[in-house]
Amino acid sequence: MDTKPCSVDGWVDAMPAPGPRDTATFDLIVPTDLDSVEEDIHDTVVTCTSGDPWIVHELLNVIQPGDLLRVTGTLVQLPAPGEPALLVVDALEVLDTAPVPVLRDMVLDRYGDYVVIFDANTDAVPVFTALGQWVGLADNSDTIATLIDVHERVNGGDQ
Repeated sequence: MDTKPCSVDGWVDAMPAPGPRDTATFDLIVPTDLDSVEEDIHDTVVTCTSGDPWIVHELLNVIQPGDLLRVTGTLVQLPAPGEPALLVVDALEVLDTAPVPVLRDMVLDRYGDYVVIFDANTDAVPVFTALGQWVGLADNSDTIATLIDVHERVNGGDQ
């Protein structure tokens, strides 16, 4: 088995997964330096694992897809022909966190006795009472409180 110490920066591809015997595994997307290679070369996927308790905890509880990491460890070429190399991580540094994911579905939320529906495809927000009575359509999330206020003044706070 051939080994080589190395350090790479890359983005976490998917949620890290628990592995056997208190380890965690994840794939790191390492960008290709396009200035030094031919154009048809793509990013490299490096499969990583670690058994360090602190790193395993961070991978399974903190790290998210899209986070930019610097990992340092030992690159191990497995003896089976055609098997990709595996990076056994000894040190992990978070260089940047992934942006907050954009909502892709509808989400219900409560405003006291009112229910609102957020839809990622529109700024308009339908507002109902908790009992299902139509209140109105807020132009955006900033106008929800005004719409509820007007409804309570007109209806005397009754639902």
